[in-house]
Amino acid sequence: MSDSITAEAAQGVDGRRARGDASRRAVLTFATDLVSVEGLDGLSIGRLAEESGHSKSSIAGLFQNKAGLQLATVDAGRAVFMAVVVDPAREQPRGLPRLVTLMDHLIEYSRTRVFAGGCFFAAVSADVDSKPGPVRDAVRAAMSDWYGYIEAQVRYAAEAGELALDAAGIEALAFELPALYEQANARSLLYGDDRPYEIAARAMRERLVRAGADATTLAPLERPRTAR
Repeated sequence: MSDSITAEAAQGVDGRRARGDASRRAVLTFATDLVSVEGLDGLSIGRLAEESGHSKSSIAGLFQNKAGLQLATVDAGRAVFMAVVVDPAREQPRGLPRLVTLMDHLIEYSRTRVFAGGCFFAAVSADVDSKPGPVRDAVRAAMSDWYGYIEAQVRYAAEAGELALDAAGIEALAFELPALYEQANARSLLYGDDRPYEIAARAMRERLVRAGADATTLAPLERPRTAR
């Protein structure tokens, strides 16, 4: 086989792979949005074909079966969450500045409806929390990483003297901050109102002040939350 034919064959493979990757990303964009509204139980190859305009056969070719589609959707939702909430916060020093930025980005992620149904992981967690299997394992791993990352920032802040907390206080604050967000997400979706985000941000700020935070570092939690 000549070098030119080999090169053309390689280009053909690369082109098919690129098209396949683009199709996969497009389908997963529809899937994550759909799941945020209807939950993982409502996600099937047929339902996604109906929503996205892709054929059932093409979706099946990409993900094989419903479980494969669900796992890929969880991974895609996690990637969006990291890109919108976590990665930009890493520009801030670890500890209190990063913690405050994380909470600010977290609220905005839900408030601005990055996903149509608000928080992607709030939707999928409710679906799989009592259903053992690889999909629940994937969701639990993602949530464990997220909660652990919050607790790490609280711990860094305490060790740096930015917060006056003992071990029990670190654990409690790392529990309370995402709990306030999760309640704001749920109430905003239920009532179609941004007010819960303002309440949550204010409560986060007050809790951090009580923990010893310098109020000047908490400015991101003071901005308005009502205009989309």
